[in-house]
Amino acid sequence: MIEQTLGGSLRRLREQQGISLRALAEKTDFSPSFLSQIENGQCSPSISSMEKIANALGVTLAQFFHSVNQRLVNVVRASERAHIALDWSRAEIASLGSLPNGSQFQASMLSIRPGGLTGKHASPSISDEFAIVFEGKAVLRLQEGEQTLERGDSVTIVAGTSRQWRNESDVMAEILVISLRP
Repeated sequence: MIEQTLGGSLRRLREQQGISLRALAEKTDFSPSFLSQIENGQCSPSISSMEKIANALGVTLAQFFHSVNQRLVNVVRASERAHIALDWSRAEIASLGSLPNGSQFQASMLSIRPGGLTGKHASPSISDEFAIVFEGKAVLRLQEGEQTLERGDSVTIVAGTSRQWRNESDVMAEILVISLRP
């Protein structure tokens, strides 16, 4: 189950840094109980919640998926991608790859089923992002309003900008997101 894998990764990263649940809760504005539920595989956090936790730990979402010892060239087969599927939000994010040695580069594929969204509210991006709608169309809610992006449309988002993706169409939307922390 993905919640247990995600929880184990969160616990490992938190413990490697010597951060208590209470200290992480203070950094994220989440309760220690909520963080404990994630670590124990008892709940599925939103993608935006995971980004907030990753930011507080000073890591990328890719580091929840990958072990520390990566190769210089890392082929990620479509059938072997690490991913987080969030049934309640009808969204999934899959790691397409990242660079080794602590690089902040990360590529992900965000898949949103019809009626799905990335989180209940718009939340700040933790990194500079480039996104291109790979398939379908999606509504991007930003601080200054909403934009409907269709296949081939792209957007750049500066770190700290609140955003939320949602799919109001009747087909799957896939968005390629490339992140680079400032």
